[in-house]
Amino acid sequence: MWYAKTYSPVQVGSIDGTDTVPHDHAVERALTAHYTAPKHLTTDPRKTLFVARLNLSTTEESLQKLFGRFGELDQVILIRNQVIVVTGTSQGYGFVTFRRSAAASEAYKRAHHAVLDEHVILVDYERSRIMKGWVPRRLGGGFGGQKESGQLRFGARERGFREPIYCAVDKAAML
Repeated sequence: MWYAKTYSPVQVGSIDGTDTVPHDHAVERALTAHYTAPKHLTTDPRKTLFVARLNLSTTEESLQKLFGRFGELDQVILIRNQVIVVTGTSQGYGFVTFRRSAAASEAYKRAHHAVLDEHVILVDYERSRIMKGWVPRRLGGGFGGQKESGQLRFGARERGFREPIYCAVDKAAML
């Protein structure tokens, strides 16, 4: 399996990375989206990890405890629902920023698929500032997705591209 180097909505919507036309409306939406990474972020993207599939009861403290084993942390942010101001419920993902890129690299290797608060978590680098052309999931892009929705995305750590399947065709049988 291999990963995408730059982000192309059509390519990541393809199981083998060879498609040339969008296969769903979300990919079409991602092609026309104009996204730029937030300018207010001052952390180094090579030291920042995206952590997903978190238990909704996971706290910043539990993330600090898990990721603090790999090195000194600068920042831990758990993304919370801003619409529900009263409760501020977790969205199930967050970002962890390390002081050193070597610590981030170690956490990237060892914390992926770790169990935190009874959930197997996904750990990847922050894509919005390191991957050219990145479009987030809310705009039709991103990686991941569910088979049931028909919006699978490939080319990332969790679901890399697969080699194309070549089938021998018996042309005589087709006549």
